[in-house]
Formats: sequence, structure tokens, C-alpha cells
Amino acid sequence: MTEIIKAIENIAVEIYEAIKTKDTGKVESENASGDIQVKLDVISDEIVEKNLLKVKSVKEIMSEEKEKPVSKNNGTYLVAYDPLDGSSLIDVDLSVGSIFGIYEGEYSAENIKAAVYVVYGPRVEMVVAKDVVKLFRLNEKEKHFEFVKELKLKEKGKIIGPGGTQKNWFEFHKEMIDSLFKEGYRLRYSGGMVPDLHQILLKEGGLFAYPATTDKLKGKLRKLFEVFPFAYVYKKAGGEAVDGFVDLLTLKCNGYHDTTPCFFGSKYEINKVLETYEKNKEKLKG
Repeated sequence: MTEIIKAIENIAVEIYEAIKTKDTGKVESENASGDIQVKLDVISDEIVEKNLLKVKSVKEIMSEEKEKPVSKNNGTYLVAYDPLDGSSLIDVDLSVGSIFGIYEGEYSAENIKAAVYVVYGPRVEMVVAKDVVKLFRLNEKEKHFEFVKELKLKEKGKIIGPGGTQKNWFEFHKEMIDSLFKEGYRLRYSGGMVPDLHQILLKEGGLFAYPATTDKLKGKLRKLFEVFPFAYVYKKAGGEAVDGFVDLLTLKCNGYHDTTPCFFGSKYEINKVLETYEKNKEKLKG
């Protein structure tokens, strides 16, 4: 596991350099999840693959940008990753990130053993979740990450990151979000999953919501590459992660690019989600 984390540190440095210097234009293709790719998606994917396949303990890697895994003959761990989440935000100079779920045996929620994400912003920060959740910051001069602190969520937060196209929200979901604003919660949403979830974690609480919508009942975010890794991080930090009804880490995954509605946050906000969705579950049946 240690050598995988070290490889991700090297990956982060290389991707950060690419973000600063490479073309941010689009390419004439979509990735395996149906998203329009930018050139940095492709470059970042190549950087991750190059570094992870050198690691002896890695058996296989699976990218959000690919249809199928890339395998090796040896190793123990499977790594599912989103090389550059939120890449469409780069050309307007907003923070983006990389997400890594480290699995053993097979790609499934119950087999995730660690999760790592990196935020590329004014500062480059890496969060590693194993037994605890640790924050590291890049020392750009020395090209290595330095430990900052452990991260824990409080019982209740003060900020909300509400994702999804609002005109396609179910009315009960909108009412729940509005009720939190009436309680005094503040809007903090950039459109990038990594920086928005990172902000809630560093502010010690709140809610990130990417619900089922009328046009996407199964949600938009991918289980293996985005949802399971962040669910692991949030639960290890003392928070909760659900699909509106059950713990995200109890969900099955029937395909590499499966999606799900998802909510991440401190216990108070997640309890509110569970209560709201249980009362309105019949409205989600299509």
C-alpha cells in the first residue's frame, strides 16, 4: 500500500505540472462514461497508468477514461481512478482533482482498502484515508508531500454543495435543500466534486448532495471511481455517505461505470437526508 501512495504522490506532481503548462482544449472524443474529454484528461490518464503499472503491489488498474481494466500478471491491489475530475473547470482556472480507490480481490464497495484524492488549486493537497484520514500538502520546491493534520468531521456542519441540474430535482429534494438554507447553511458549490467535498471535510462538516433527478434516476457520479472512494474517506473521518436510503459502501456494482445518487456529510445532515428520502421513496419509482 505504501508504494501505491508514493506513486500517487508522483502522479500528482506530474499532473499539476501538466495543468500549468499543457493545452486545455477538447479532443474529438468521449470517455467510457460518456463525458466529453479535454486534452488534459488524456494526458492525466497516461500519467496515472505509467506510474501505477510500475508498482509491484498493483495487479490491475481501471480508469474512468477507459472501457476495460489494464492488467498485470502479479500484485495484490486493484486501483480504480478518475485521473482528472472536473477537468472542464480548468479553462476558467477553478480547482480540480484526482480520485483513487484502492481495492483488493475485486472492484466492490466491501473490498475497498484505502482511498486517496488530490486537489489541484492555489495549493496542491492530498488526502489519504486508511485507518484515519490524513491531509498532506505539496512542498513545490522539494517536490514532495508533507503531513499537515488528521481530518475529522463534526456532528453538524454549516455549508451545502448541492449538485445536479435544479430544474430536474424532485420537489421534495428541493424542499430539503431549502430547509437547510433556512437553518443558516451557506452555499459552497463549484461544480467540481473533489474541491467541494474537500471544502466540507476541511470545514469539518456540511452536506454534498448529488441526487437522483427526473432525467437521471440512477444519478450521475460513478461508484468505483468517485463515490466509493469518497464514501470511504467520509466514513473514516467520522461522517456518513448514503444514496438516500442506505450506506453507499453496501451498494453492489454491476459494471465498471455504474452510477448512483450520493450524499456525503456529517451525521446531522445525512440523518436529514435519510428521513426525507424515506418519507418520499414512492416518488422516486419510475
